[in-house]
Amino acid sequence: MIQSMTGFGKHIVQLPSKKITIELKSLNSKSLDINARLPQFYREKELELRKMIAGALVRGKVDFNLYVEITGEETTAEVNQGVVRNYMDQLANIVKGDDIKLLEMALRMPDTLKTDKDDIDEEEYKSIIKAMNEALSKIVEFRNEEGKVLEEDFVARLNNLNNLLEKVNTMDPERLGTVRERLEKSVADLKVELDANRFEQELIYYLEKYDITEEKVRLANHLKYFESTLNSDDSNGKKLGFISQEIGREINTIGSKANYAPMQQLVVQMKDELEKIKEQMLNVL
Repeated sequence: MIQSMTGFGKHIVQLPSKKITIELKSLNSKSLDINARLPQFYREKELELRKMIAGALVRGKVDFNLYVEITGEETTAEVNQGVVRNYMDQLANIVKGDDIKLLEMALRMPDTLKTDKDDIDEEEYKSIIKAMNEALSKIVEFRNEEGKVLEEDFVARLNNLNNLLEKVNTMDPERLGTVRERLEKSVADLKVELDANRFEQELIYYLEKYDITEEKVRLANHLKYFESTLNSDDSNGKKLGFISQEIGREINTIGSKANYAPMQQLVVQMKDELEKIKEQMLNVL
């Protein structure tokens, strides 16, 4: 079962005096790239939260946001009255204004608020961890659903490739016969005497250069391997990508050896199907 790297997960936990929201978004990436945004007060826990994300999502470009909204009367900050008064006195010497105006100006200055609370409340952090697990569960579920859509598309493309390969197999004897006739006609047009046995040997040698039996067998095996990997328990986008490269190599070799327009048209269709697989492969975990 494959998993997409595209996903979204969100969970909200309501505490007595605040609402905490965890939001996770992910897109495809060659490695794990986490962009974390959280209040300064929770920065000491960032590494631990990043490890949770890495363990669950493995790979992808991830945006992690932790929002805190104060909903009650509790606050961890207090007005630093001495500093505010000092600012107001200094401002009164510079500009004229009533106390309310001076207060508004003073409160915009640095260090007007002080925080007495130094440590994150243990119960609060447990709630954050719970919210994180819920959000991760949702984004993984989202990725699995996206993976099912990708898998259906891959299966359809594989069926198309197998059908095209079957047409190549059916057409191959006709192709070799046409190539042989073309060579015999070219030699006949030269109107020269040839040793029949030597000519037959050279013709067989020439036709062997255009033989695609090995390429057809390898291509069939690669398609089966892709399907079995697709149905494995783990999502392995990199492995599927490597198999896709091998499939492309065999298709290209068949195209270069074909020397027969109808077969080359089939090869073009196969390349088109494979290109669509490769485009979608970028989203697979």
